[in-house]
Amino acid sequence: SRYSADRTERMTLPGVAVGLAWTPVGGEILFIEVTAMEGGSGKFKVTGKLGEVMKESAETALSWVRSNATALHIDPSYFKDKDLHVHFPQGAIPKDGPSAGITTVVALVSLLTGRRVRGEVAMTGEITLRGKVLAVGGIKEKVLAARRAGITTVLLPKECEKDLLDIPVSLRNSIRTIPIERIEDVWAHVFEAAPAVHEA
Repeated sequence: SRYSADRTERMTLPGVAVGLAWTPVGGEILFIEVTAMEGGSGKFKVTGKLGEVMKESAETALSWVRSNATALHIDPSYFKDKDLHVHFPQGAIPKDGPSAGITTVVALVSLLTGRRVRGEVAMTGEITLRGKVLAVGGIKEKVLAARRAGITTVLLPKECEKDLLDIPVSLRNSIRTIPIERIEDVWAHVFEAAPAVHEA
């Protein structure tokens, strides 16, 4: 219930998405928050107790969003005079590894289109600059963490579907898992109201 109340409070505004991370002590959910600051010059900052791989993942996410701005109905000039800040609030446990790409993209698109992300959905997966979703590790631990937090739907790379066999059947049946091949596949599942996107 504590996780559920925290999630409800955090997800009231656009720019927040729920990710799943593997840590040395198991899986955990993490909130990825994005904000934009007026009067900037296009700078991009990533904060949180993160390793270099996760920072690079966030930069790749921004590059994908910027290169697909028109398809996402985002004014490309938006990035010229604003600074963007991505923050991973849970700082107690170091986190690293390529698993936050799709969550960061969703948080960015949420902010830039004004669409709130559904609080019962969590996701894991890395992306390429072309938008392909890549496999990640720790699926069992991440799904367990999602279930503990009251998450009802988990988006994961299609290549990781086989890893679900490591999860007890009772748990698999209690949470919906959706395989994702490309970042565009997430739109139908994450926003409270679907954003106006079209193929580039």
